[in-house]
Amino acid sequence: MPAVDKVRKALFAEQTVDRLAAIEHERWAHWQEYVHSRCERRADGSLVIPPELVARWESQIRTHYSDLSTEERESDREQVLKYLPVIVDILS
Repeated sequence: MPAVDKVRKALFAEQTVDRLAAIEHERWAHWQEYVHSRCERRADGSLVIPPELVARWESQIRTHYSDLSTEERESDREQVLKYLPVIVDILS
């Protein structure tokens, strides 16, 4: 089996996907905690996002990675670095 096929098989293995999915869940949960902490909680349990955060996040949504600020790109890099150890471990 060619090396690239071995790598592909290792990366798409269920165990690899589950390990990366666990990291993704932690990332998502951390983000949701942050979002919820910045919102106004209503008596019915709903959350209202402050308009300045809506504007900021919508702007980031529309911005290509290369056009983000240095700080915003660094934040995205920090998230990627959480995945790389798993990938290195799988390929070792």
